[in-house]
Amino acid sequence: MKKSHIFLIVFLVSQLISQAQEAKRIVSLVPWVTKSLYLMGEKNRLVGCTSYCPVEASDKIPIVASAVNVSIEKTLTLKPDLIIASSLIKPETIDYLKKLNLRVEYMPYPKSFNEICTDFIRLGELVGQEAKARTIVSQQKERLVKLKTSIPSGQNPKIFIQIGAKPLFCAIPNTFMDDFIRFSGGVNIATELITGNITREYVLRQNPEVIFIVTMGMVAEEERKTWLNYPSLLAAKNKRIFILDSNKTCSPTPILFVDALEEMIRLIYQQAN
Repeated sequence: MKKSHIFLIVFLVSQLISQAQEAKRIVSLVPWVTKSLYLMGEKNRLVGCTSYCPVEASDKIPIVASAVNVSIEKTLTLKPDLIIASSLIKPETIDYLKKLNLRVEYMPYPKSFNEICTDFIRLGELVGQEAKARTIVSQQKERLVKLKTSIPSGQNPKIFIQIGAKPLFCAIPNTFMDDFIRFSGGVNIATELITGNITREYVLRQNPEVIFIVTMGMVAEEERKTWLNYPSLLAAKNKRIFILDSNKTCSPTPILFVDALEEMIRLIYQQAN
């Protein structure tokens, strides 16, 4: 058999396999995966999601789960050819779904911008949109490079990102939120911590120059007022305490990550200049 014929056969077989693996009916149990499908223009593949997934009401996508509990019965009625789960879903639930011969893919929470991009491309592969996903990732990496070059040299502000109030919780190293700080030219006040639980006394000792509070409804504004009551705190003294939208900041997708970073850089350096 000629080499050209062998190549053609291999190509056709690979295409058939690819088409067979391409998911058309997806139940997403991961909010950021749901958001990513929207960003790829693939929301039409969604047949089920969690109550925390950022879906448009007009799409009327059935809710089959909370953050951790999945309705097996509802899921089965949707006849999905792919279920995407995270570490929040109980292992026994995932095992049971697999025993029912349902295809389940696990998507861990990304720990860095690079992992965000890798996971986005992997999702693109699952829905037959790898090329589109790679294009989006490439565009956002280019944006990231431009943003980094816009940062004034010689400034390395100490930054505190607050992502919880009771208990007080902060962004720590080896998380994509730490990348926000590093990419903006700042220094994380929690750089030596391995867990995010902290006290107000810890923050006051570290004396950050900038504080970002991720939106928690009315709690965010209350937290901002609380920090402003500490006159010795540099961030309070210079009024550099900002509230961020959690829908943007906490959604690990390439586009939203760079959008959030752009806003943070603007807030940090417009106040400093």
